[in-house]
Amino acid sequence: MEQEPMVGQAARPMRRRGQARAALILDATEGLLAERSATDISLADIAAASGVPLPSVYHFFPNRNAAFEALALRFNEEIYRRSIEVLTDPEPQTWQELLDRKHRRAAEFQNGRPAALRLFLGAGVSVAVRNADLTGNARIALSRARMFEAYFQMSPIPGFVTFLEIAAAAMDGIWALSYGRHGCITEHYRQEATAATIAYLRRFLPEFLPRRPLETAMLARIAVSPSEVSLSITGSQGAATEPTTSNTGARPASA
Repeated sequence: MEQEPMVGQAARPMRRRGQARAALILDATEGLLAERSATDISLADIAAASGVPLPSVYHFFPNRNAAFEALALRFNEEIYRRSIEVLTDPEPQTWQELLDRKHRRAAEFQNGRPAALRLFLGAGVSVAVRNADLTGNARIALSRARMFEAYFQMSPIPGFVTFLEIAAAAMDGIWALSYGRHGCITEHYRQEATAATIAYLRRFLPEFLPRRPLETAMLARIAVSPSEVSLSITGSQGAATEPTTSNTGARPASA
């Protein structure tokens, strides 16, 4: 009896091979960006560095900006995963400490990945990469608001997620200044950016928020899927305006 072709089983290895080849191309793109500016990199350079034939590179990325955008999205996912890690041993006792420790980890990641520094903080960032960065920030802001709720007793603060996005944008600006002057995020500028963030958020948060015991259910809701974030490039607040939902604790400071 003639057997039917095993389409499903054959397709899966093909997809895996395609994913592996795309990852190889992005690895090569990251390596090149760590050493030179985006304008000095061509698809031919990426093909040579990855060992993938140029026609195959075109299959995945029609131009270099498409490769840079895909790399930015991969960085965003790595940064996001680090941003939602629960802080323990010890647990932060104040919201200021929580931000300081989160910012320190984020700076360490970017300083360890020169291509990420160049993509997100360097001059001449493309619109697509910038939009990817903004979408990533919106996702982190929504998760950060939920993290605040998991660690602290908070009254509802309408628009709190948007405030966290604005604070992150201010931090990025100071980090970009550090990168422009020093080629990295120095500890001095990292501290200055965190101080600016805390100063801004004091408009909406009291100086002290009572701690709450960490609960599995509250920690589980910190993670945000990309589909939960709707970012309007024209400047509307979109889904990132989700208010905090706690109903106990300190009254927020007046704006």
